[in-house]
Amino acid sequence: MLNPRTGPRVPAHQVTTRHLGAAYPLLTEAGLGHRGVLVGHDLLGGSFVHDPFELYAAGILSNPNMIVFGQIGRGKSAFVKTYLWRQAVFGRRAWVVDPKGEYCPLAAAWGTRPVALRPGGSVRLNPLDPGPAAEEDQGDAIDGAPGMANRRQAEVLASLASACLGRQLLPRERTATDLALCAASAARGVPTLPQVVDALLDPSAESAASVRTDRATLLEDGRDVALELRRLVHGDLRGMFDGPTTPGLDLGGPFVSLDLSALYSSPALGVLMACATAWLQATLARQATVPGAARVFVVVDEAWAVLANLGVARWLQASWKLSRAYGVANVAVLHRVSDLQAVGAAGSEQVGLANGLLADSETRVVYGQAPGEVSAARELLSLSETEADVVPQLRRGVALWKVGRRSFLVRHVLGRDERAIVDTDAAMTAQPARRSHLDASHQPDVGTAPASLQLLSV
Repeated sequence: MLNPRTGPRVPAHQVTTRHLGAAYPLLTEAGLGHRGVLVGHDLLGGSFVHDPFELYAAGILSNPNMIVFGQIGRGKSAFVKTYLWRQAVFGRRAWVVDPKGEYCPLAAAWGTRPVALRPGGSVRLNPLDPGPAAEEDQGDAIDGAPGMANRRQAEVLASLASACLGRQLLPRERTATDLALCAASAARGVPTLPQVVDALLDPSAESAASVRTDRATLLEDGRDVALELRRLVHGDLRGMFDGPTTPGLDLGGPFVSLDLSALYSSPALGVLMACATAWLQATLARQATVPGAARVFVVVDEAWAVLANLGVARWLQASWKLSRAYGVANVAVLHRVSDLQAVGAAGSEQVGLANGLLADSETRVVYGQAPGEVSAARELLSLSETEADVVPQLRRGVALWKVGRRSFLVRHVLGRDERAIVDTDAAMTAQPARRSHLDASHQPDVGTAPASLQLLSV
Protein backbone atom coordinates (compact mmCIF):
# COMPACT_ATOMS: atom_id res chain seq x y z
CA MET A 1 0.00 0.00 0.00
CA LEU A 2 1.18 3.51 -0.77
CA ASN A 3 0.42 6.37 1.56
CA PRO A 4 0.99 9.78 -0.14
CA ARG A 5 2.15 11.33 3.13
CA THR A 6 4.29 8.60 4.72
CA GLY A 7 5.37 6.59 1.74
CA PRO A 8 5.15 2.78 1.41
CA ARG A 9 3.45 1.05 4.32
CA VAL A 10 5.23 -2.16 5.38
CA PRO A 11 3.10 -4.73 7.20
CA ALA A 12 4.16 -5.68 10.73
CA HIS A 13 6.35 -8.75 11.04
CA GLN A 14 6.55 -10.99 14.12
CA VAL A 15 9.63 -13.06 14.90
CA THR A 16 10.79 -15.23 17.81
CA THR A 17 13.98 -14.52 19.75
CA ARG A 18 15.46 -17.58 18.05
CA HIS A 19 15.41 -15.78 14.69
CA LEU A 20 15.75 -12.19 15.87
CA GLY A 21 19.51 -12.19 15.29
CA ALA A 22 19.04 -13.03 11.63
CA ALA A 23 16.21 -10.53 11.19
CA TYR A 24 18.13 -7.64 12.77
CA PRO A 25 21.82 -8.61 12.72
CA LEU A 26 23.05 -5.16 13.76
CA LEU A 27 20.90 -5.03 16.88
CA THR A 28 21.90 -8.29 18.57
CA GLU A 29 24.24 -8.69 21.54
CA ALA A 30 27.91 -8.76 20.54
CA GLY A 31 28.78 -11.34 23.20
CA LEU A 32 32.02 -11.68 25.13
CA GLY A 33 34.24 -12.70 22.27
CA HIS A 34 35.27 -16.11 20.98
CA ARG A 35 38.10 -17.00 23.37
CA GLY A 36 36.96 -19.49 25.98
CA VAL A 37 34.45 -22.24 26.62
CA LEU A 38 31.29 -22.51 24.56
CA VAL A 39 28.48 -22.57 27.12
CA GLY A 40 25.49 -22.55 24.80
CA HIS A 41 23.18 -20.17 22.98
CA ASP A 42 22.61 -16.53 23.76
CA LEU A 43 18.82 -16.26 23.50
CA LEU A 44 19.19 -12.81 21.98
CA GLY A 45 21.30 -14.18 19.14
CA GLY A 46 24.55 -16.07 18.61
CA SER A 47 26.64 -18.36 20.76
CA PHE A 48 27.78 -17.61 24.29
CA VAL A 49 31.45 -18.10 25.18
CA HIS A 50 32.96 -17.43 28.61
CA ASP A 51 36.37 -17.70 30.22
CA PRO A 52 37.16 -15.68 33.37
CA PHE A 53 40.91 -15.64 32.77
CA GLU A 54 40.56 -14.30 29.22
CA LEU A 55 38.02 -11.70 30.33
CA TYR A 56 40.29 -10.61 33.17
CA ALA A 57 43.22 -10.27 30.79
CA ALA A 58 41.03 -8.18 28.46
CA GLY A 59 40.05 -5.85 31.30
CA ILE A 60 36.37 -6.79 31.15
CA LEU A 61 36.46 -8.33 34.65
CA SER A 62 38.40 -7.23 37.72
CA ASN A 63 38.45 -10.76 39.20
CA PRO A 64 37.94 -14.29 37.84
CA ASN A 65 35.55 -15.56 40.55
CA MET A 66 32.03 -16.85 39.91
CA ILE A 67 28.87 -17.55 41.93
CA VAL A 68 26.18 -19.89 40.59
CA PHE A 69 22.61 -19.86 41.96
CA GLY A 70 19.83 -22.27 41.06
CA GLN A 71 16.94 -24.21 42.50
CA ILE A 72 17.22 -27.99 42.54
CA GLY A 73 16.52 -29.38 39.09
CA ARG A 74 17.09 -26.16 37.14
CA GLY A 75 20.40 -27.26 35.61
CA LYS A 76 23.08 -25.50 37.66
CA SER A 77 24.96 -28.74 38.45
CA ALA A 78 24.92 -29.78 34.80
CA PHE A 79 26.36 -26.40 33.85
CA VAL A 80 29.15 -26.45 36.47
CA LYS A 81 30.28 -29.97 35.56
CA THR A 82 30.30 -29.45 31.81
CA TYR A 83 31.95 -26.04 32.22
CA LEU A 84 34.84 -27.68 34.08
CA TRP A 85 34.99 -30.55 31.60
CA ARG A 86 35.19 -28.21 28.62
CA GLN A 87 37.92 -26.15 30.27
CA ALA A 88 40.20 -29.19 30.00
CA VAL A 89 40.52 -28.45 26.28
CA PHE A 90 42.41 -25.27 27.21
CA GLY A 91 44.67 -27.02 29.71
CA ARG A 92 42.75 -25.78 32.75
CA ARG A 93 42.53 -27.89 35.88
CA ALA A 94 39.71 -28.18 38.40
CA TRP A 95 39.62 -28.89 42.13
CA VAL A 96 36.24 -29.52 43.77
CA VAL A 97 35.00 -29.72 47.35
CA ASP A 98 32.11 -32.14 46.83
CA PRO A 99 29.88 -32.59 49.91
CA LYS A 100 27.34 -34.81 48.10
CA GLY A 101 29.57 -37.11 46.07
CA GLU A 102 28.09 -35.94 42.75
CA TYR A 103 31.36 -35.40 40.90
CA CYS A 104 32.42 -39.06 40.75
CA PRO A 105 31.30 -39.51 37.10
CA LEU A 106 33.22 -36.38 36.11
CA ALA A 107 36.33 -37.68 37.89
CA ALA A 108 35.96 -40.99 36.04
CA ALA A 109 35.68 -39.19 32.70
CA TRP A 110 38.93 -37.40 33.54
CA GLY A 111 40.56 -40.71 34.44
CA THR A 112 40.95 -39.94 38.15
CA ARG A 113 39.41 -41.13 41.39
CA PRO A 114 37.89 -38.84 44.04
CA VAL A 115 39.74 -38.40 47.32
CA ALA A 116 37.07 -39.87 49.58
CA LEU A 117 37.28 -38.65 53.16
CA ARG A 118 35.63 -40.86 55.76
CA PRO A 119 35.79 -40.95 59.58
CA GLY A 120 38.39 -43.58 60.39
CA GLY A 121 39.37 -43.80 56.73
CA SER A 122 42.79 -44.32 55.21
CA VAL A 123 43.14 -40.91 53.52
CA ARG A 124 44.24 -37.90 55.55
CA LEU A 125 44.71 -34.26 54.59
CA ASN A 126 46.61 -31.84 56.78
CA PRO A 127 44.86 -28.43 56.68
CA LEU A 128 48.02 -26.92 58.21
CA ASP A 129 50.21 -27.85 55.26
CA PRO A 130 52.35 -24.77 54.56
CA GLY A 131 51.79 -22.33 51.73
CA PRO A 132 54.47 -21.21 49.27
CA ALA A 133 55.90 -18.58 51.67
CA ALA A 134 56.38 -20.96 54.60
CA GLU A 135 60.17 -20.90 54.55
CA GLU A 136 60.27 -17.08 54.58
CA ASP A 137 57.85 -16.89 57.52
CA GLN A 138 59.56 -19.47 59.70
CA GLY A 139 61.87 -16.88 61.19
CA ASP A 140 59.07 -14.55 62.33
CA ALA A 141 57.44 -14.70 65.75
CA ILE A 142 54.00 -14.80 67.26
CA ASP A 143 53.69 -12.65 70.35
CA GLY A 144 57.42 -12.89 70.90
CA ALA A 145 57.58 -16.69 70.81
CA PRO A 146 60.36 -18.16 68.63
CA GLY A 147 59.90 -20.34 65.57
CA MET A 148 56.78 -18.98 63.97
CA ALA A 149 54.65 -21.13 61.69
CA ASN A 150 53.63 -19.15 58.64
CA ARG A 151 50.79 -16.69 58.82
CA ARG A 152 48.54 -18.76 56.63
CA GLN A 153 48.67 -21.66 59.10
CA ALA A 154 47.81 -19.30 61.95
CA GLU A 155 44.80 -17.91 60.09
CA VAL A 156 43.58 -21.36 59.07
CA LEU A 157 43.89 -22.69 62.61
CA ALA A 158 42.07 -19.67 64.05
CA SER A 159 39.27 -20.15 61.49
CA LEU A 160 38.95 -23.85 62.33
CA ALA A 161 38.91 -23.14 66.06
CA SER A 162 36.25 -20.48 65.57
CA ALA A 163 34.24 -22.85 63.39
CA CYS A 164 34.38 -25.61 66.00
CA LEU A 165 33.39 -23.24 68.83
CA GLY A 166 30.66 -21.58 66.79
CA ARG A 167 31.82 -18.10 67.81
CA GLN A 168 34.76 -15.73 67.54
CA LEU A 169 37.90 -16.52 69.49
CA LEU A 170 38.55 -14.45 72.58
CA PRO A 171 41.92 -12.65 72.66
CA ARG A 172 43.34 -15.10 75.22
CA GLU A 173 42.12 -18.07 73.13
CA ARG A 174 43.72 -16.67 70.00
CA THR A 175 47.00 -16.14 71.87
CA ALA A 176 46.97 -19.67 73.29
CA THR A 177 46.22 -21.09 69.83
CA ASP A 178 49.04 -19.12 68.19
CA LEU A 179 51.53 -20.23 70.84
CA ALA A 180 50.47 -23.87 70.49
CA LEU A 181 50.94 -23.67 66.73
CA CYS A 182 54.35 -22.10 67.24
CA ALA A 183 55.40 -24.86 69.63
CA ALA A 184 54.17 -27.62 67.28
CA SER A 185 56.05 -26.08 64.34
CA ALA A 186 59.28 -25.76 66.33
CA ALA A 187 59.13 -29.37 67.47
CA ARG A 188 58.15 -31.21 64.29
CA GLY A 189 58.47 -28.84 61.32
CA VAL A 190 55.10 -29.00 59.53
CA PRO A 191 52.52 -29.00 62.35
CA THR A 192 49.44 -31.21 62.51
CA LEU A 193 46.20 -30.83 64.44
CA PRO A 194 47.09 -33.55 67.00
CA GLN A 195 50.33 -31.72 67.80
CA VAL A 196 48.47 -28.44 68.24
CA VAL A 197 45.93 -30.07 70.56
CA ASP A 198 48.74 -31.59 72.64
CA ALA A 199 50.44 -28.19 72.87
CA LEU A 200 47.19 -26.56 73.99
CA LEU A 201 46.59 -29.18 76.68
CA ASP A 202 50.21 -29.18 77.83
CA PRO A 203 51.69 -25.71 77.21
CA SER A 204 55.38 -25.20 77.83
CA ALA A 205 56.78 -22.85 80.44
CA GLU A 206 58.55 -20.95 77.66
CA SER A 207 55.26 -20.29 75.85
CA ALA A 208 53.65 -19.07 79.07
CA ALA A 209 56.60 -16.84 79.90
CA SER A 210 56.48 -15.21 76.46
CA VAL A 211 53.07 -13.68 77.35
CA ARG A 212 53.91 -13.04 81.02
CA THR A 213 51.71 -15.76 82.50
CA ASP A 214 52.05 -19.24 83.94
CA ARG A 215 51.33 -22.66 82.47
CA ALA A 216 48.09 -23.17 84.42
CA THR A 217 46.63 -19.90 83.17
CA LEU A 218 47.72 -20.54 79.57
CA LEU A 219 46.20 -24.02 79.76
CA GLU A 220 42.89 -22.56 80.93
CA ASP A 221 42.98 -19.92 78.19
CA GLY A 222 43.20 -22.54 75.43
CA ARG A 223 41.30 -25.42 76.98
CA ASP A 224 37.96 -24.83 75.20
CA VAL A 225 39.73 -24.57 71.84
CA ALA A 226 41.67 -27.77 72.54
CA LEU A 227 38.54 -29.73 73.49
CA GLU A 228 36.72 -28.66 70.32
CA LEU A 229 39.68 -29.38 68.02
CA ARG A 230 40.08 -32.71 69.78
CA ARG A 231 36.93 -33.86 67.99
CA LEU A 232 38.88 -33.80 64.73
CA VAL A 233 41.68 -35.79 66.35
CA HIS A 234 40.14 -38.32 68.72
CA GLY A 235 36.37 -37.83 68.42
CA ASP A 236 33.76 -38.86 65.88
CA LEU A 237 35.48 -36.88 63.10
CA ARG A 238 38.89 -38.51 63.47
CA GLY A 239 40.69 -40.13 60.56
CA MET A 240 40.45 -37.29 58.01
CA PHE A 241 42.50 -34.29 59.17
CA ASP A 242 44.39 -35.69 62.17
CA GLY A 243 47.84 -36.29 60.73
CA PRO A 244 50.23 -35.57 57.87
CA THR A 245 48.78 -35.65 54.38
CA THR A 246 48.69 -39.21 53.07
CA PRO A 247 51.65 -39.70 50.72
CA GLY A 248 51.06 -40.77 47.16
CA LEU A 249 47.91 -38.73 46.48
CA ASP A 250 47.72 -37.84 42.79
CA LEU A 251 47.46 -34.06 42.88
CA GLY A 252 49.11 -33.34 39.56
CA GLY A 253 46.20 -34.47 37.39
CA PRO A 254 43.67 -32.22 35.71
CA PHE A 255 40.90 -32.94 38.21
CA VAL A 256 40.92 -33.37 41.99
CA SER A 257 37.68 -34.04 43.85
CA LEU A 258 37.36 -34.18 47.64
CA ASP A 259 34.35 -36.38 48.39
CA LEU A 260 32.75 -35.50 51.76
CA SER A 261 29.45 -37.28 51.12
CA ALA A 262 29.90 -39.61 54.10
CA LEU A 263 29.21 -36.63 56.36
CA TYR A 264 26.79 -34.61 54.22
CA SER A 265 24.07 -34.69 56.90
CA SER A 266 26.49 -33.96 59.75
CA PRO A 267 26.28 -30.60 61.57
CA ALA A 268 30.07 -30.53 61.26
CA LEU A 269 29.95 -30.34 57.45
CA GLY A 270 31.01 -26.68 57.47
CA VAL A 271 34.09 -27.46 59.58
CA LEU A 272 35.03 -30.36 57.31
CA MET A 273 34.60 -28.24 54.18
CA ALA A 274 36.79 -25.58 55.79
CA CYS A 275 39.54 -28.14 56.46
CA ALA A 276 39.32 -29.49 52.93
CA THR A 277 39.29 -26.05 51.33
CA ALA A 278 42.24 -24.90 53.46
CA TRP A 279 44.28 -27.87 52.30
CA LEU A 280 43.30 -27.27 48.67
CA GLN A 281 44.27 -23.61 48.84
CA ALA A 282 47.68 -24.37 50.39
CA THR A 283 48.43 -27.00 47.76
CA LEU A 284 47.33 -24.76 44.90
CA ALA A 285 49.32 -21.84 46.27
CA ARG A 286 52.49 -23.95 46.24
CA GLN A 287 51.81 -25.20 42.73
CA ALA A 288 51.12 -21.65 41.53
CA THR A 289 54.79 -20.80 42.19
CA VAL A 290 55.88 -23.37 39.58
CA PRO A 291 56.57 -21.67 36.21
CA GLY A 292 54.01 -22.61 33.58
CA ALA A 293 51.50 -23.98 36.09
CA ALA A 294 48.01 -24.26 34.63
CA ARG A 295 45.26 -22.02 35.90
CA VAL A 296 42.81 -23.75 38.18
CA PHE A 297 39.11 -23.62 39.00
CA VAL A 298 38.28 -24.26 42.66
CA VAL A 299 34.63 -25.19 43.15
CA VAL A 300 32.98 -25.04 46.58
CA ASP A 301 29.64 -26.81 46.17
CA GLU A 302 26.92 -26.30 48.78
CA ALA A 303 28.77 -23.14 49.83
CA TRP A 304 26.05 -22.25 52.34
CA ALA A 305 27.62 -24.78 54.73
CA VAL A 306 30.83 -22.75 54.74
CA LEU A 307 29.38 -19.24 54.81
CA ALA A 308 27.20 -19.93 57.84
CA ASN A 309 30.25 -20.11 60.06
CA LEU A 310 31.90 -16.80 60.88
CA GLY A 311 35.47 -18.05 61.21
CA VAL A 312 35.31 -20.05 58.01
CA ALA A 313 33.56 -17.26 56.11
CA ARG A 314 36.35 -14.85 57.05
CA TRP A 315 39.01 -17.21 55.80
CA LEU A 316 37.08 -18.04 52.61
CA GLN A 317 36.69 -14.37 51.73
CA ALA A 318 40.44 -13.90 52.16
CA SER A 319 41.01 -16.83 49.79
CA TRP A 320 38.64 -15.23 47.26
CA LYS A 321 40.71 -12.05 47.34
CA LEU A 322 43.93 -14.03 46.67
CA SER A 323 42.54 -15.64 43.51
CA ARG A 324 44.45 -13.37 41.14
CA ALA A 325 47.75 -13.89 42.94
CA TYR A 326 47.44 -17.69 42.68
CA GLY A 327 45.89 -17.90 39.20
CA VAL A 328 42.70 -19.41 40.64
CA ALA A 329 39.08 -18.87 39.64
CA ASN A 330 36.84 -19.68 42.62
CA VAL A 331 33.31 -20.93 41.99
CA ALA A 332 30.71 -20.97 44.79
CA VAL A 333 27.50 -22.94 44.17
CA LEU A 334 24.32 -22.14 46.10
CA HIS A 335 20.63 -22.93 45.72
CA ARG A 336 18.98 -19.58 46.46
CA VAL A 337 20.08 -15.97 46.30
CA SER A 338 18.65 -15.52 49.81
CA ASP A 339 21.20 -18.06 51.10
CA LEU A 340 23.61 -15.13 51.26
CA GLN A 341 21.33 -13.42 53.80
CA ALA A 342 20.38 -16.58 55.68
CA VAL A 343 23.92 -17.29 56.91
CA GLY A 344 23.40 -15.04 59.93
CA ALA A 345 21.20 -12.46 61.58
CA ALA A 346 20.39 -9.25 59.73
CA GLY A 347 23.36 -6.92 59.92
CA SER A 348 25.68 -9.64 61.25
CA GLU A 349 29.27 -10.07 60.14
CA GLN A 350 28.40 -13.37 58.48
CA VAL A 351 25.95 -11.61 56.16
CA GLY A 352 28.49 -8.90 55.47
CA LEU A 353 31.14 -11.47 54.55
CA ALA A 354 28.70 -13.34 52.30
CA ASN A 355 27.84 -10.11 50.52
CA GLY A 356 31.56 -9.38 50.24
CA LEU A 357 32.05 -12.74 48.57
CA LEU A 358 29.38 -11.76 46.06
CA ALA A 359 31.11 -8.42 45.44
CA ASP A 360 34.38 -10.28 44.76
CA SER A 361 32.67 -12.46 42.13
CA GLU A 362 32.05 -10.49 38.96
CA THR A 363 30.43 -13.39 37.15
CA ARG A 364 27.01 -14.29 38.56
CA VAL A 365 24.99 -17.09 36.97
CA VAL A 366 21.35 -17.25 38.06
CA TYR A 367 19.22 -20.25 37.16
CA GLY A 368 15.52 -20.36 37.97
CA GLN A 369 14.51 -19.02 41.38
CA ALA A 370 11.23 -19.18 43.26
CA PRO A 371 9.02 -16.07 43.06
CA GLY A 372 9.82 -15.36 46.71
CA GLU A 373 13.49 -14.93 45.79
CA VAL A 374 12.90 -12.08 43.36
CA SER A 375 13.20 -9.33 45.95
CA ALA A 376 16.54 -10.64 47.28
CA ALA A 377 17.83 -11.20 43.75
CA ARG A 378 16.90 -7.68 42.67
CA GLU A 379 18.65 -6.13 45.67
CA LEU A 380 21.79 -8.28 45.89
CA LEU A 381 22.43 -8.69 42.17
CA SER A 382 21.32 -5.19 41.11
CA LEU A 383 18.77 -6.57 38.65
CA SER A 384 16.64 -4.36 36.45
CA GLU A 385 12.86 -4.73 36.61
CA THR A 386 12.87 -6.79 33.43
CA GLU A 387 15.65 -9.08 34.68
CA ALA A 388 13.84 -9.56 38.00
CA ASP A 389 10.67 -10.53 36.12
CA VAL A 390 12.60 -13.08 34.07
CA VAL A 391 14.34 -14.90 36.94
CA PRO A 392 11.32 -16.93 38.23
CA GLN A 393 10.30 -17.77 34.64
CA LEU A 394 13.61 -19.27 33.54
CA ARG A 395 13.24 -22.81 32.30
CA ARG A 396 15.59 -25.62 33.10
CA GLY A 397 18.95 -25.08 31.43
CA VAL A 398 18.42 -21.33 30.93
CA ALA A 399 20.23 -18.80 33.14
CA LEU A 400 20.63 -15.07 33.53
CA TRP A 401 24.35 -14.26 33.35
CA LYS A 402 25.67 -11.05 34.92
CA VAL A 403 29.22 -10.59 33.65
CA GLY A 404 30.65 -7.36 34.93
CA ARG A 405 28.12 -4.72 33.89
CA ARG A 406 26.59 -6.77 31.10
CA SER A 407 23.66 -9.19 31.15
CA PHE A 408 22.89 -12.23 29.01
CA LEU A 409 20.21 -14.89 28.77
CA VAL A 410 21.99 -18.16 28.02
CA ARG A 411 20.65 -21.60 27.26
CA HIS A 412 23.19 -24.19 28.30
CA VAL A 413 23.63 -26.85 25.61
CA LEU A 414 24.47 -30.35 26.78
CA GLY A 415 26.56 -32.51 24.48
CA ARG A 416 25.56 -36.11 23.85
CA ASP A 417 28.73 -37.48 25.46
CA GLU A 418 28.31 -35.22 28.49
CA ARG A 419 25.03 -36.66 29.75
CA ALA A 420 26.74 -39.44 31.68
CA ILE A 421 28.75 -36.98 33.79
CA VAL A 422 25.86 -34.68 34.77
CA ASP A 423 22.94 -37.01 35.51
CA THR A 424 21.80 -36.71 39.13
CA ASP A 425 18.30 -38.12 38.50
CA ALA A 426 19.21 -41.80 38.24
CA ALA A 427 17.36 -42.62 41.45
CA MET A 428 14.23 -40.81 40.26
CA THR A 429 13.89 -41.86 36.63
CA ALA A 430 14.49 -44.86 34.43
CA GLN A 431 17.07 -44.69 31.66
CA PRO A 432 14.68 -43.96 28.73
CA ALA A 433 12.82 -41.26 30.69
CA ARG A 434 16.09 -39.72 31.86
CA ARG A 435 17.40 -39.32 28.33
CA SER A 436 14.17 -37.76 27.07
CA HIS A 437 13.98 -35.50 30.11
CA LEU A 438 17.49 -34.13 29.61
CA ASP A 439 16.94 -33.60 25.90
CA ALA A 440 13.82 -31.55 26.52
CA SER A 441 15.21 -29.63 29.46
CA HIS A 442 18.27 -28.36 27.65
CA GLN A 443 16.56 -27.54 24.35
CA PRO A 444 13.47 -25.51 25.29
CA ASP A 445 11.17 -24.02 22.68
CA VAL A 446 12.41 -20.45 22.56
CA GLY A 447 9.47 -19.54 20.37
CA THR A 448 7.19 -19.88 23.40
CA ALA A 449 9.43 -17.93 25.75
CA PRO A 450 7.72 -15.89 28.48
CA ALA A 451 6.75 -12.30 27.79
CA SER A 452 9.64 -10.96 29.85
CA LEU A 453 12.07 -12.71 27.51
CA GLN A 454 10.48 -10.94 24.60
CA LEU A 455 10.92 -7.61 26.40
CA LEU A 456 14.65 -8.23 26.73
CA SER A 457 14.92 -8.86 23.01
CA VAL A 458 13.59 -5.42 22.10
